Amino acid sequence: MPFAIDLFCGAGGCSEGLIQAGFHILFSSDISDMVELTYRNRHKQLGLIQGVNTWFERADIRDLTGEDIRRHIEELEIFRDGQVPDIDLMIGGPSCQGFSRAGRRDQTDPRNRLFGEYVRVINEVRPKYIVLENVEGFMDMQFLEYVGITGIRYADGTVTPDILRSELNAIGYLTLEPQILNAAAYGVPQRRNRAIFIGYREGQPVPRYPAPRLTEENYLTLTDAIGDLIVDQRERERSNGEESRYQRESRAGRTPRADGRPIPAGSRLTCTELPKITQIVAERFGLFRQGESGANLRRRVMSQGIDISDKPALIRLCCEKLRRTEREVIELFRSGEATQEQVDVLLTKKNIRQRWSARQTAATVVSIPDDYISPWEPRTFSVREMARCQSFDDSFEFLGKRTTGGLLRRTEIPQYTQVGNAVPPLLARAIAEEIMECLRE
Repeated sequence: MPFAIDLFCGAGGCSEGLIQAGFHILFSSDISDMVELTYRNRHKQLGLIQGVNTWFERADIRDLTGEDIRRHIEELEIFRDGQVPDIDLMIGGPSCQGFSRAGRRDQTDPRNRLFGEYVRVINEVRPKYIVLENVEGFMDMQFLEYVGITGIRYADGTVTPDILRSELNAIGYLTLEPQILNAAAYGVPQRRNRAIFIGYREGQPVPRYPAPRLTEENYLTLTDAIGDLIVDQRERERSNGEESRYQRESRAGRTPRADGRPIPAGSRLTCTELPKITQIVAERFGLFRQGESGANLRRRVMSQGIDISDKPALIRLCCEKLRRTEREVIELFRSGEATQEQVDVLLTKKNIRQRWSARQTAATVVSIPDDYISPWEPRTFSVREMARCQSFDDSFEFLGKRTTGGLLRRTEIPQYTQVGNAVPPLLARAIAEEIMECLRE
């Protein structure tokens, strides 16, 4: 059996894909205690037992060495009377906040340099194949005064991929040209582009990127993914109809136990709790059409008008704030002549909300999905629904706090963030299967 290491493992999206492809995870690591709860619980489900046939180490990669990793693997019970094999694959997704194109990019963010620590560990462990995954912004992030582990000083403005390929080459690894892969092309019901680097130790068969398995015309839709999770039974029967193949596979389980058996979901799914919202917020959500953003809704209200006669909480709010009667408020917004300030009362100034379309692939799942609205019901999504959109099995349980807020978002990794940060398992599986082909050679 081929053996793998998963660094920056998060909740375990990569690990799920690797196991589905036939790899055994000997060692994994992440810095978060909340992530550790989820990851170790899942591996226990799968028959990967700490100290017996796998090891999870909660650590900052800057403190993790190849010697640490080898020691933990050598101490596993499965190798007590045998020789520890070579590591076939190391996969990792260094923290990406500093590379993200969402918001202001910070060249001084220390997390930007964690990919250099990943290269260091690769050099110390010497796996046959390596994969690095990150956001699209990784491809064009520039560095100032970067010095690699090999001592090479890079010219200011050198982009991350050039540094990474140079560093890997200097320690005896060849690399493929990095590519952006869209998870939707590999059976994930989500438009999610990720930068993927594949490298291999000199002398190993040359790998390749996985060919797309779906075209844009047959990407899975949101209904395919989570139509069976609509809360209102009447709406569920009307909108979902017969369960899709994707829904059935999610419930049956794609990731096998160590003994090869799947793990089906129980009679009651976990992580289905919905965020609590006020009647006013629910009524605001109900103003959106499927596929409509907050900015488009605002333009529609101001140009075409909107009927809010069935939104009593919003009517009361607008009567109070605008000092008008109910009839005047209804006619004002129906007329399409409301001012910017009056529309701010109805909708708030927030324009980033979006109601997803049932017939389209989900947008990119993020760590704080407060502004994504269900196409079928006036609400946001549960952790389970977001996990489905990432291609996690329904038997995969996310532990720790469901969500968090304020300054705690800088340090805590609650369930929604665990889901949003994860590599979609089916994308990881497609990549791992290409490495597996090389190992068979």
